[in-house]
Amino acid sequence: MRILIQEALESQVSIDNQVISSIGRGEVIFVGFTSGDTEETCNKMLEKLLKLRIFSDNEGKTNLSLSQIGGNILCISQFTLYADLTQGNRPSFLKALPGKYSEPLYNYFSAKLKEQLPNAQYGRFGADMKVRLINDGPFTILLDSEVLFK
Repeated sequence: MRILIQEALESQVSIDNQVISSIGRGEVIFVGFTSGDTEETCNKMLEKLLKLRIFSDNEGKTNLSLSQIGGNILCISQFTLYADLTQGNRPSFLKALPGKYSEPLYNYFSAKLKEQLPNAQYGRFGADMKVRLINDGPFTILLDSEVLFK
């Protein structure tokens, strides 16, 4: 499982020119799954995500968590986090878990996130979404379960 986190001042998701979700300051997270990911993987990644101290304190140090700044999360599924470019210039997505398997994991992850952060916002799984965000910094981090939990 991979989560790409972008610290944002604001962001929104639109489908067919209709805004379906938006947040102010917080994190836009893009979530992707691969073979072997489970609900337990989701639980561990969510725990890590919510404990991250990536926001600046008064001294400019990355020392504050999302809850400490009163921020929110916009969560979006993104299979392209598992793009493989080792063979040529056209990405292969064979490492991305197919939708029929990743959608239940995304729904599980989203439900667990909602339990911890009731105001979290979401994209729509499998939809052609337009994501707008004002990246703060920019500040972007990749969490990879294969690296974090070996």
